[in-house]
Amino acid sequence: MPLSDHEQKMLEQMEHALAAEDPKFASQMQGSTLASVQRRRWVIGGIGVVAGLGLVLVGVNTTMWVGAIGFAVMVAAAVFAATPPRRAQLGVVRPDGTAGPAPKGAARRKGGQKSFMDKLDERWERRQNNW
Repeated sequence: MPLSDHEQKMLEQMEHALAAEDPKFASQMQGSTLASVQRRRWVIGGIGVVAGLGLVLVGVNTTMWVGAIGFAVMVAAAVFAATPPRRAQLGVVRPDGTAGPAPKGAARRKGGQKSFMDKLDERWERRQNNW
């Protein structure tokens, strides 16, 4: 269901206010769309297939190994183009207010800190015990 004109104007105003208030955060949120990422993968895959085909043709005139490498390049490029891109990992908001990727091993907590899932498990168990 598309937005009405009033809703679109309100959304644009909110976007402009966010960009004016915190331009770094607004630029991080824009990112690239999934369609442009997939299009880029198709172009790179197509170039790889053509390069592999060229190596196969050179391998016909020279040695078998050049042709085999060309075939491997073609297959790898086709697989690269056909597979969907990985989804971006969710980031974290640091205490200073900046956003960024989650640190390695973020699921492990130091000391007595419990993760979100541990807290949910405890709440579930308490509810089950109270019934």
